[in-house]
Amino acid sequence: MDDMIAIILSKYNYWTVITLMMIGLYAMIVKNNLIKKIIGMNIFQTSIILFYVSMGMKKDATIPILEHHPGMQEHVYHAADYINPLPHVLMLTAIVVSVATLGVALSLALKVYDQYGTLEEDEINAKIRKASVKS
Repeated sequence: MDDMIAIILSKYNYWTVITLMMIGLYAMIVKNNLIKKIIGMNIFQTSIILFYVSMGMKKDATIPILEHHPGMQEHVYHAADYINPLPHVLMLTAIVVSVATLGVALSLALKVYDQYGTLEEDEINAKIRKASVKS
């Protein structure tokens, strides 16, 4: 029992990712307000970024910068001694995409508010149905 608790506590970053992911998913599915849905989407995206950064981390590893000193003997490098920088670099791109997505979604929410006077999904759908029946 104590071993299982130790294993669970040692992976706290993954439990944080799962918690954030579920909060974001809940907000996107359950909430009717468009701003709350957008914030839920942003929380979900943040959890995915955190997941990839956590996967790219290695205990007791160093950054993959190799130095060559003239006149010194050749040194054998072991890949296991270095952190893989690829997940971190890709997540920089994901952060930029996330910020851009948030900006576009908020600007679209502003346009929806200007058009319908509300950000509540049920009210917007009712106004759309009402307008389509009149046509």
